[in-house]
Amino acid sequence: MPVAPRHSILAVIGGGPAGLMAAETARAAGIDVHLFEAKGSVGRKFLIAGKGGLNLTHSEPRPGFDARYRERAREVGAWLDDFDADALRQWARGFGIESYIGSSGRVFPNDRKAAPLLRGWVRRLKESGVQMHVQHRWQGWTNDGALSFDTPDGPMPFKADAVVLALGGGSWPQLGSDGAWMPLLAARGIDLAPLAPSNCGFDIGWSLYLAEKFAGAPLKPVLAHWHDFEGVAHTLQGECVLTEHGIEGSLIYAISADLREVLARDGLATLHLDLVPGRALERLSRDLAKPRNGRSLGEHLRRQAGIEGAKAALLFEVLDKAALQDMPRVAATIKHLPLTLRSARPIAEAISTAGGVRLDALDARLMLRALPGVFCAGEMLDWEAPTGGYLLTACFASGLRAGRGAADWLVCNHGRID
Repeated sequence: MPVAPRHSILAVIGGGPAGLMAAETARAAGIDVHLFEAKGSVGRKFLIAGKGGLNLTHSEPRPGFDARYRERAREVGAWLDDFDADALRQWARGFGIESYIGSSGRVFPNDRKAAPLLRGWVRRLKESGVQMHVQHRWQGWTNDGALSFDTPDGPMPFKADAVVLALGGGSWPQLGSDGAWMPLLAARGIDLAPLAPSNCGFDIGWSLYLAEKFAGAPLKPVLAHWHDFEGVAHTLQGECVLTEHGIEGSLIYAISADLREVLARDGLATLHLDLVPGRALERLSRDLAKPRNGRSLGEHLRRQAGIEGAKAALLFEVLDKAALQDMPRVAATIKHLPLTLRSARPIAEAISTAGGVRLDALDARLMLRALPGVFCAGEMLDWEAPTGGYLLTACFASGLRAGRGAADWLVCNHGRID
């Protein structure tokens, strides 16, 4: 990459992984980089994501890895050509952070912590000359084209030769990703897809009994059956959790995009759960047909089907008293229990969001076609992926792509100053 002129100034707005990676990449190319963060410190969502053990990336080989990005697999795959899961692990190794592959294929730092990696990264960025400005909330542009920030000392304009926006989606607004940038870009004619919850839970509308007694209860293992927007049937085994309002958890997050799309079209979506995925219907029917010998229905279900606790509560939720005496129907319901999803949980509760800047509004460098010199990266772009390291990997990769694109653009448009 050619060396940029000394006077070229890049503003990176957003201190998450995408913004930090953009800043690192552009600074390595000789650009003067100023990074702006609305909160009092950078990487807050990154730290929260690492509280339960930082899921850095995933070991799934490509092109299966790329397919996790659904209809954006081709575009995100191009970013991964520059910086994939192996590159991310190697990059972390540069900070002394070794990683391992868990039983699920997910990749974690050996110490399962985010803080050491973030501390080392911020230290290296500062030592390289990246200037960081916290408590600077972007408010768009001034009339003369400068960037406008709200700061503790009042409004502040800042002149930059190029900008990388890495402002996040709309989930976890308390950590900075609040989607407040949407109207600012819309006012400039940028094509945006509405933000929508991704990797989220869903409302069902339980009875008061189930909501009070079983909120927080796990369901494991279960096998989910559902149809996507095109009517194609899918199945996936995993674990989920009952909530006061409905259902969430890793299994639900993995299929949330399909369910959300059906909900948006039809107003409702149906999910079926197999509560005993290891037992065939024929065997289950035989077991439940055995005499109860005076035992209660609950005890009979526990002994003959292993159905108790939250699973039993679900069965009692969907079958009335008469149906619960019909053992063939009980068996069929255990194997294919219907749940009607009424709405996705609010964006603020979601792990991530879909929607944002449409990729068609960007060139291959991730520069906005309508705003030359303005680049975008990270979750503010219109792509989504399941949890498991895929989200974080694409944020890193898009940050590198945008940072490299901004550096190249500055060289081409500002020339060299000797």
